[in-house]
This record gives sequence, structure tokens and C-alpha cells, in this order.
Amino acid sequence: MHILVIGLNYQTASVIIRERLSFTKDSTETAIQTLRKKKSIQECVIVGTCNRTEIYCVVDQVNLGTTDVTDFLREWFGINEEEFEPFLYVKEDDEAIKHLFRVVCGLDSMVLGETQILGQVKESFNRSQGLKSTGTLFNRLFRQAIALAKRVHTETDISMNAVSVSYAAIELGKKIFSHIQHKTVVILGAGEMGELTGKHLVSQGVNQILVVNRTYDRAERLAEILKGTALEMGRLSSALVQADIVISSTGAKDYVIRKQEIQTLLQKRDKRPLYMIDMGVPRDIEPSVNQLNHVYLYNMDDLQGIVDENLSARKKEARKIEGMIEEERVAFQSWLGTLGVIPLIAALREKTQTMQEEAVRHIENKLPHLTDHEIQIIRKSFKVMVNQILHDPFIQMKELAGSSNQKEFISQLSSLFGLEENTQTSIPFPFRERSGSSQAGTRMLVDSIQ
Repeated sequence: MHILVIGLNYQTASVIIRERLSFTKDSTETAIQTLRKKKSIQECVIVGTCNRTEIYCVVDQVNLGTTDVTDFLREWFGINEEEFEPFLYVKEDDEAIKHLFRVVCGLDSMVLGETQILGQVKESFNRSQGLKSTGTLFNRLFRQAIALAKRVHTETDISMNAVSVSYAAIELGKKIFSHIQHKTVVILGAGEMGELTGKHLVSQGVNQILVVNRTYDRAERLAEILKGTALEMGRLSSALVQADIVISSTGAKDYVIRKQEIQTLLQKRDKRPLYMIDMGVPRDIEPSVNQLNHVYLYNMDDLQGIVDENLSARKKEARKIEGMIEEERVAFQSWLGTLGVIPLIAALREKTQTMQEEAVRHIENKLPHLTDHEIQIIRKSFKVMVNQILHDPFIQMKELAGSSNQKEFISQLSSLFGLEENTQTSIPFPFRERSGSSQAGTRMLVDSIQ
């Protein structure tokens, strides 16, 4: 089996391309279920944010898995492959594992070390797990990645002077307005990005915040958090007349604010500058708005210049984190290697259990006067003895299974214990049930090497 990640991000594709291949929250579950039906896909997780769309898969063949994922993207978004394939990156096995660790630690983000991606990856994993689209491999890998990210943010200074895309938007606003404390801010969209940006604004001393959202209840909830005022969508135009700063991050599929509307409103604004940051993917504000006098419009790509500032300390911490990532990658590969020995352990355990039962039956035949209680004592004694004998060999098997000569090691042990015909030496994804053994028993073996 192979681990595969196929995706695009702010480094490989412009916002125009990214918005065409962005999953909405409402559609992601159906997308996962559709992808999981592809023949080569054993496990899958879809990570979709403003800056990236990535599909993580466990596949039996890399080439077939890559084809299945690109076919899925083409079918799901209704886009010809030549329109998006040049912007895709494909990483497999070690590189895919390392990429996930870098992503969840914030090292692959537009803002180095940002913490928002951790929650987004965790949510994506939980969603796929809830849909039973993850199994033993991804359950282990994503939990390890999430734990690593938490440790990174605790043990390093990568998050000092916290910066995120929302914070970068405010820093850009400060370059237009020397003081933003007394400016009126309109937050369009009451989602996570709007809330994060609003909290940053409040921390900067802004106290005039208007929250506009299609669902008024959500606008009220966010306005209460920010100590602002909630407005219905129908009052957006009047809010734009008052606004100095507009932060837009909705889930709309089309423009929410158009050039013609802003052009009409400018007559009522008396040439006051209007700073607009479009954080939506797809974009919320018609790009041609930026052509208007006294209007300054920026989108997600424009924030890159801001996030590049003052990152020297974070880059230093990032080098430490790369070392931590490498340790975790090696640890995961070591664990992955031990999975190859599971069939061997299962076969040996099954063989010893058969031998135990044959020995007990032999004793019963030779000593027919034994009571059921006495037979149970004998059976239990045999079991304890065999478990004690196998304990150290099993530990050695698990340790040596992760070595570079794993196949030779497994072959020698199989031959030593006479298990050649009964033992599968491939990594068991998905787990195959052996004759006479239960899925629960296999799971116990997996749990024993966690």
C-alpha cells in the first residue's frame, strides 16, 4: 500500500484556480463518499481551506491512485484536466507523510507557523473518520500529525507574536490608515475567518464593528462576541456607506459585492478611502472594484507581501521543527514497518494455540478421570507458559520488522517456525481475515504494536 497526497495551494495556483477547485462545507462529505468508491482508494481525507485543496489517500497502486484522484477532481468540479493538472503536486509515501506533518505544523502555510491549519486538518480528519473513510493507517498518521503540531506550538516559539491571514489583513489596513481604532469596520460573513479577523480587530482597539450575514442569527452571535452590531443582508449597502474597512469572507459561489454597487455608493462617501479585503474563496468582491477611485481592494494572494515581513524569528524556529518532523516521520515509518510482521505473529499465535489444544486433548485421552475444572487449569497453565515463551520473540519481531531487511527477516522467521504457507508478508491494508481468526483478534495484534 502507498500513501498519496494530490493537491494545489497558494504556491502552485492562483486564487482564480483555487476557487474553481474548492470544496464547500456542505459538499465535502458527499465528495469523500464519492472518492472512496474509486477502485484504488482504500482510505481518504480531503483537506480544503482558502489556500489549499488536498486529497490524502491510501492506494494500492500509485499510478492508478493518481489517475483515480485526478478523474474525481475532473468529474466533481466539471473542469478539463488540462485546466488544473499543471498546478497539481503529487507526493507519495515518505514525501506525503512529511508534507502532512509540515502542513499541520504551519510550515507550508502562507503565514509561517499559523495555528488555524491545525484545527482545519483535525476537522477534516474527524469528518473522514466519521464517514468510515479512514482506517488503521490514516487513523495513526493523522493523530500523530495532530499531536506533533500541538507539541510544536507548545515547545517552540513558532507562534510567538501570532500571525495569521486575518492578522495580515489588519496589518495591511494599518498601512492605509495610520490609526484604525476609530474606524468603522464591516465584517461580511459570520464564519470562522470573519470571527478570527474580528477578534484581531478588537485586540487592536477597534470598537465600531458591523456584522452582516445572510443568516441574521449567526450575525447576531458574532456581533455579541465582538461587541458589535448585527445587520441583515438587506442593509449591506448602508453599511458600506459607513465603512472604512470591509472584511469579506462568505461561502457564496458568486460575487456578493459588485463594482456597480460600490460606484453608486461612492457618491455618498465624500471621497473617504475604503479599504476592502476579500478573504473569500471563491472571491466575494468583483475584482474590477479596485479600479474605482478611493477604493483599495486586496484578495488572499495580495496578503503574501504582508506575511513575508518579520518572519526571521519564525524561520529560525521552523528549522527546529523540521528536525522534529523528521523524527516523527522516522517513527511513523518504523511503526509502519512493524505492520508487516502482524501476519507472522498471527500465524505463530494460531499455530501455538492449535498445539495447545492438541496437547490438552492428548492429556484428556490419557487421563480420562480428570474433571472439567482440572482440564481448565491445565489449559490455562499451557496458555500462560506459551505466552511467556512468545513474549520476548514477539518484542524482537516488532523491533526488527522496521529494519531495512524486513523481508529477509520475515522470510527467515517464517521458515524457522514452519509458517511459509500460512503467512502473508505484505502490509495488511485493508486487513485480511485469516481462516480461523477473527477481526477482533487482528485488531488486538495491531493495538499491541501501537
